[in-house]
Order: sequence, then structure tokens, then C-alpha cells
Amino acid sequence: MNDPRISRLKWHCRRGMRELDVLLEKYLAHRYEDAPPVEQAAFETLLSLQDPEILDLITGRVIAEDVDLRDVVKRLLTDS
Repeated sequence: MNDPRISRLKWHCRRGMRELDVLLEKYLAHRYEDAPPVEQAAFETLLSLQDPEILDLITGRVIAEDVDLRDVVKRLLTDS
């Protein structure tokens, strides 16, 4: 991955919780580059959130109002 954008995203996948690191990095490595632009943007939005917010979305404690964000969370969970 020599693409600076991918390197930046990989850095943002590094979270305070190892479980989130694994989930986010796996998506980035296996799905992100082939995902449609709207899904890529939703993933980047997800990375801009704080760890507790991401965890709440992934565990289903909170449902994202944004449909694209909700879809990328579903994708993260089904691809893991």
C-alpha cells in the first residue's frame, strides 16, 4: 500500500481498542478499494468518530441515522 490516502486511512484505523483495530483494518485491506465512493466516504466518516461511538454502532447499541454509515457498519460486521 504505497497510496498515501490508504496509508492515512490505515493510520486512522488504529484505535484505542484492539478489537476495533482488527475490524477496521480488515475492512480497509479487503473491501475499501473496491467499494463504491459513497461507501468509502461512509467508512471515512466512521473513522472520524470516537472509539465509544464506533463501538456503540458496531454493537448495535446505537443505530446510525445516516443510511450510508449504517450500511458500512453492516458491511464491517458481515465481512468479518
